[in-house]
Amino acid sequence: MTAFAALHRAGEPLLLPCAWDHASAYALAARGFPAIGTTSLGVAAAAGLPDAAAATREETLRLALLLGSGPFLLTVDMEGGFSDEPEQVALLAQELWAVGVAGINLEDGRGSVGRHAAKIAAVKAAVPGLFVNARTDTHWPGGGSGGDAGPPETLRRLERYQEAGADGVFVPGLADPAEIAALVRQLSVPLNILYTPGGPSVDRLTDLGVRRISLGSLLYRQALGAAVEAAVRVRAGRAPEGTALSYDTVQALTRPPSG
Repeated sequence: MTAFAALHRAGEPLLLPCAWDHASAYALAARGFPAIGTTSLGVAAAAGLPDAAAATREETLRLALLLGSGPFLLTVDMEGGFSDEPEQVALLAQELWAVGVAGINLEDGRGSVGRHAAKIAAVKAAVPGLFVNARTDTHWPGGGSGGDAGPPETLRRLERYQEAGADGVFVPGLADPAEIAALVRQLSVPLNILYTPGGPSVDRLTDLGVRRISLGSLLYRQALGAAVEAAVRVRAGRAPEGTALSYDTVQALTRPPSG
């Protein structure tokens, strides 16, 4: 078991914050988070590109190169692998592994189960030590097409992904406690649930047996919202609310010059 896989514990799940650049990743690590993910929405939006459209392969690899040697375990959101060809997805996974990435998130977009299973199998064959978190979008709004999005379809997909070698599975949008508990009982790999402010709390998800709780794009969206709100308040003659890191604190998050 890798150090990253060992963080997926029953009763003490991995709470995974997701960064979008060097400063956000290092600021989170400085607060004691042992593993950091990347958010595909944050990476895409920061580059002015659409999310979940296979448009950010180079930006994703560039960020992984920047963060892979950091003092934390890194897992990268690969969307659908930026290719429909399993061999190409595996090649990118090898590149990520080579720069220090411990895990990836690979989503099916409610597309072909067989194709997604083939991507997972190809990645595990090429990089056995890389933790593959296989995501299904059966409960995610706008998750493409694929028929029934209910519990039977979700379980069918997750079982195929387990069989293909996935180390964990992810069902963003699933918030019903009974469905979560049922999946935990039926799966043999860790279940990852996306935390949402209106959904089950971290404590509740822990009690249900969830072993990984992702924050997804929440932190990026909160930060963006706070920045806009601060500017609007200043324009209105009011002081910004919330916490602003000092200049020196942010400067300390940068890498020292090389040479």
